[in-house]
Amino acid sequence: MRYTVVLEQEQDGGYVACVPAMPGCVSQGDTRTEALRNVREAIEAYLADCRDAGDPVPTEDGKEFVEIDAA
Repeated sequence: MRYTVVLEQEQDGGYVACVPAMPGCVSQGDTRTEALRNVREAIEAYLADCRDAGDPVPTEDGKEFVEIDAA
């Protein structure tokens, strides 16, 4: 499965990563790579909790992305 992750750089230089399709699924890291690694673990834990509780696994059906050259 694929999930959108939003990365925001903090003023102190670290990064916060959140997953819009999974309310409360947020992680952080000192670098982009670390934040992405940590949020991947958070996603896996979120999905395991959904399965254990018998809740549906979140999806991003119907979401499309458009890339443009802004230059």
